[in-house]
Amino acid sequence: MKSTESASFDEQQSLHVIQEMIQVSQKKLKNDGILFILWGWLMFFNYAYNYLLGFVVLPYPIKKAIDYSGIVIAFVAVAFSLYYILKQRKKVQTYIGISLRYVWFSLVACQMLTSMIIYNVLHVVNFELQHPIFMMFIAFATVITGGILRYRMIIFGGIIFGLLAYAGSYFNLREQLILEAIAWLIAFIIPGHLLYANRKK
Repeated sequence: MKSTESASFDEQQSLHVIQEMIQVSQKKLKNDGILFILWGWLMFFNYAYNYLLGFVVLPYPIKKAIDYSGIVIAFVAVAFSLYYILKQRKKVQTYIGISLRYVWFSLVACQMLTSMIIYNVLHVVNFELQHPIFMMFIAFATVITGGILRYRMIIFGGIIFGLLAYAGSYFNLREQLILEAIAWLIAFIIPGHLLYANRKK
């Protein structure tokens, strides 16, 4: 009888610990909304800009200035993200937070491996094939993140990202760029702003 009660207590205690971990991670994610906003806008402007270049001819000096500015902004974004992650790591360490880092690091590794596999098989870099596949990986990581943290908004954004990845396979690279810009808007920018706005609640 005692062992049954002990087992029940252990299960309840484990569930309580898991719930606390999720709550801590959800609270941290609201602060991390700044990263969703940062990378969401950065990628949105990147893909939207490259899409518009197909219709608008910019003077060479302006185009070069924008290109160099984009490189500098990307470098600053990476530096800020690393600084932010290291800073938050000292404050809060949870198994869920660690798991999510592995999810997103794995995403980058899978994208790199996919590029090498496509090149080894086709002996050419097929961007029209590679681009939707990369979008699919991002969609997968986004849905996993939302599922782990029980945030329907992020799950929904990831699903839309995946559907746009599939839709992109029917279009050429130029149209794929605007589809990905829309995907970043829906899956990252909007949830990021909503999460960050509610961070004190």
